Amino acid sequence: MKKNVLILLFLSIICMSMISDKNAYLIFDKNGNLSKYENLLEAAKNADIVLFGELHTNPICHWLEIELTKDLYKSSGKEIVLGAEMFEIDNQLILNEYLSGRIKENNFEAEAKLWPNYKSDYKALINFAKKNKLNFIATNVPRRYASLVSRSGFDVLDSLATEAKTLMCPLPIKYNAELNCYKDLLKSAAMGKDTAHININLPKAQALKDATMVYSILKNYKKNQLFIHFNGTYHSEKFESMVWYLKEMNPKLKILTIASVEQEEIENLNIENLNKADFILCIPESMDN
Repeated sequence: MKKNVLILLFLSIICMSMISDKNAYLIFDKNGNLSKYENLLEAAKNADIVLFGELHTNPICHWLEIELTKDLYKSSGKEIVLGAEMFEIDNQLILNEYLSGRIKENNFEAEAKLWPNYKSDYKALINFAKKNKLNFIATNVPRRYASLVSRSGFDVLDSLATEAKTLMCPLPIKYNAELNCYKDLLKSAAMGKDTAHININLPKAQALKDATMVYSILKNYKKNQLFIHFNGTYHSEKFESMVWYLKEMNPKLKILTIASVEQEEIENLNIENLNKADFILCIPESMDN
């Protein structure tokens, strides 16, 4: 009898401990159903293109990016190609030189246009590619051209030198101003401002980035490969932005999207975060503080 009581007491303590655990993240499907990492991994294996939408300063995002990359490399059975928004096309040469071992790490880090959080958040991905001889594609348009479009619109790109035009998607850029991703960007820019001073070119600069990243992906993707791309979550959310360009350029591709969101409580996915991606990585707001 005493033995049974002790067993029940022990099980109760375990259950209470499990209830009080604080999750660092949870994964949901697009409908808000709780999912598992194993489901995400299995779905990613069957994709052609994986768009991992991150929150740039969130450590959970960066940890899961490298873990997913490692697991897909080990288990997908496909040739893996990596790419990222955080590296601009005009840095591909120096990136290739580092990945091939032709230049030293200190030269690469000193001369490439690296984000301030490169060492803490992206270096592991680059070095994984280097160690395993994987191609890593710098997909993004140089920021000076996005800034140019933000000020003056698409037409200004026609005046650039031929060499400059090789650092972006082919012109003219197909642009759908009716996509919610671009309309919402305008709405956000308009909040609290005189409508006469809203920058109507702001979403065009975003579209230039989206289109160029997709062009870079497809230029370096071959059938039966798996291309894993890392980008800000807003570049692939709600199956628009980059997803729209991918479908426009190659509708036969199997695309898997991952969105990252932060919530005060993560046990249930907030309504506004439903249908943001095939899988939604939900992280406590306090994780990014």
